[in-house]
Amino acid sequence: MHTTRFLGGGQRRDHLILLVLMLVALCVPGVLNRGLVFIAGMVWINAVFGLSFNLLFGLSGVLSFGQAMFFAAGAYAAAVFTQQMAVPFVAALLLAALVGGVLAALVGVVALRRSEGVYFAILTLAFAELLHLLIANTAFLGRNDGLAGLARPSLGFGSWRIDLAAGDNFYYFIVLACGLLIAFIRWIIDTPFGRALQAIKQDPERAEFLGIPVRLHRLVIFVLAGATTAAAGALIAPWAQIVTPELAHWSNSTNPILYTLLGGSAYFWGPVLGAVVLSAVFYLTRTLVGMSDMVTGLLLLVVVVSLPGGILGLLARWTRPAPAVRAPVAIETEGSR
Repeated sequence: MHTTRFLGGGQRRDHLILLVLMLVALCVPGVLNRGLVFIAGMVWINAVFGLSFNLLFGLSGVLSFGQAMFFAAGAYAAAVFTQQMAVPFVAALLLAALVGGVLAALVGVVALRRSEGVYFAILTLAFAELLHLLIANTAFLGRNDGLAGLARPSLGFGSWRIDLAAGDNFYYFIVLACGLLIAFIRWIIDTPFGRALQAIKQDPERAEFLGIPVRLHRLVIFVLAGATTAAAGALIAPWAQIVTPELAHWSNSTNPILYTLLGGSAYFWGPVLGAVVLSAVFYLTRTLVGMSDMVTGLLLLVVVVSLPGGILGLLARWTRPAPAVRAPVAIETEGSR
């Protein structure tokens, strides 16, 4: 039932929801202070992070514990391309997505050939930690200090130019870029490729028997998820104006998992709702040392024990109409005649 909701033919509905969310987001700078605007930008980036993870987990059943490596790869690639190589920002975003896709292809070729299931998840975690150590020990990437003081770029051609550092221009760019990425992720789900992935998730052996190349499909979706994750990471570099090795740490790989489980992995908007809820929790507990981690842990405990379908799964059960109760039918027998 949940899977049908995730994959069902509601692409037009979801695009309408996305449009409404973007219009609401564009009004945020007019009603909130700069600190909350920054958090709103992070929510959009984290929403793409969670949706990219759910392309693997919710759509194809591939569990990865190493998505932070692609997020960090995109962030560092954008920082290096724009700050050290003077590449135009839009081109740097595309190159960062390409870096994430290539890295995912290299990891996927090794990991998917050697393992699957939990073993694949652990192997991706190992690759992510290797990248974390590599970044922390590379001089031109700033080692443990990372790259700080990143300038926000400008967009334009010739004399026409928009300074993204002015006002809330970069926030508006984040909303637009993340909206396009979310629309792309939603489009993948309703393609024949996306439906083949769902068949693979339900029964890999039967899908292989029907002629679907299971390993190739898993590799392709792993690459696509890596590319979209890297694109989200590329946005965080100029938004936060600093990138550090912590972006590749294993703890950052848990974030999209938390978003997905909390919101509901069987629903397209589940990771988005999870990102909003957890961002609100982190903001409300920002002054209490260790409280955000405690609240996050309690939320996950409640979800795992009581709400396996996440928040959207609970809402679906509440709004689902109760089955009709048929009145008993009198059966006439010979003795009653």
